[in-house]
Amino acid sequence: MWFWLLKWVLLGPVVRWYTRPRVVGRAHLPATGPVVVAANHRAEIDSLVLSLVLPRQPRFLAKAEYYGGAGLRGRVERWLCSVTGQIPVDRAGGSAASASLAAAEGLLRSGGVWAIYPEGTRSPDGRLHRGHTGVVRVARAVPDAPVLPVGLLGTDGVDPPDRGRRRWRRGRVTVVIGAPVDVRTGEVRAATDRLMVAIGALTGQRPGDEYVPRRAA
Repeated sequence: MWFWLLKWVLLGPVVRWYTRPRVVGRAHLPATGPVVVAANHRAEIDSLVLSLVLPRQPRFLAKAEYYGGAGLRGRVERWLCSVTGQIPVDRAGGSAASASLAAAEGLLRSGGVWAIYPEGTRSPDGRLHRGHTGVVRVARAVPDAPVLPVGLLGTDGVDPPDRGRRRWRRGRVTVVIGAPVDVRTGEVRAATDRLMVAIGALTGQRPGDEYVPRRAA
């Protein structure tokens, strides 16, 4: 209930005013059944934009820090993540993230929409970085879930990466939903790279060979 109230009444209209979103390829998203939405990640507002424009409720892997923040902002982030059903992930990597990926697999098996940023975190320089393989490993465990590449364009203009700036700017955002990518064949690494190439084709970027650098705590 909270997700739809936030989308249509409390928060969505504000996001729509700032972003003026245009959606291309919405027909690629099935009306029912499991689906993986794999997007590039340019700004913190990305998840709000996807939640606004997708006709179904997506659930994201949200960094565990959102569930343990201090102060008013920490409480608001924790509440938003909880009421919208986001999946906490420990970004230490390796086995630390296995529980989160298992939860994502469970979501798909129940027919849900899993939204994931294969880069793992926001791009600090606007480039499309190398994708992590978790998205493919989960998708292969639920082979009837199509994997849709998504390109987000313009969100970093609305929500600039400059951390000294707290206010959004009004801009124009385009969300391009591509046709499903077959990630069920070949090596997991190669399949992940194919997915990143498909995302890059939607954004006009060539995927890089390096992961997004880890940010200092």
